[in-house]
Amino acid sequence: MASKLEGKIALVTGGTSGIGLATAKRFAEEGAHVYITGRRQAELDAAVSQVGHATGVQVDSAKLEQLDALYERIRSEKGHLDVLFANAGGGSMLPLGDITEAHYDDTFDRNVKGVLFTVQKALPLLAKNASVILTGSTAGSSGTPAFSVYSASKAAVRAFVRSWILDVKERKVRINTLSPGATKTPGLVDLAGPDAAQQQGLLDYLASQIPMGRVGEPVEIANAAVFLASDDASFVNGVELFVDGGQAQI
Repeated sequence: MASKLEGKIALVTGGTSGIGLATAKRFAEEGAHVYITGRRQAELDAAVSQVGHATGVQVDSAKLEQLDALYERIRSEKGHLDVLFANAGGGSMLPLGDITEAHYDDTFDRNVKGVLFTVQKALPLLAKNASVILTGSTAGSSGTPAFSVYSASKAAVRAFVRSWILDVKERKVRINTLSPGATKTPGLVDLAGPDAAQQQGLLDYLASQIPMGRVGEPVEIANAAVFLASDDASFVNGVELFVDGGQAQI
């Protein structure tokens, strides 16, 4: 059976851990050459060594000049992009009443500004029938205490897609949102702080809220990204694909 992404050129932003790293691995396994970005060189080098058929580029997606340099490198080395997984982002928890300007700026710079310009600056490189995937979240369509800024940023990501598919319809580029539920990643467990017992307590609590009775694994999200990136999803455009064990569906 042919690999789903054989010969494709893919970019995974925020690809040094968690969902991004798992997706970069799966893209490479399916035959793609994968560019991976991250903000820290040591973690980037480690990710590239795990993925194998990959190129690492140190990039902060909220810094536009770094995005320009990234795309110039891809243009000069490969000439085009077939798959863009705009995954870089993150957030922290603060309840209403304690939210600071710095907290807001950090979250929206990473999750909204970074995603916007990651996609916009990629447009000249995107091949016909390219697939663009944005990382959303169940938090974008449900309430979570002390997580309103992050939730709002992910709702913005979902809103981008509805309009962008109209902007690029003549290009035959597909854009979709991939929205994980609670997934066992470093970013999730770090919300509970450094104590291992507290981290496990968070995972256990989240599992209790999911109909399947467990949190997701990064590779499960990555498998859905492979689907959206591949020709299997050739008529899938503008959707929000929840990979959440039913978390946002109840």
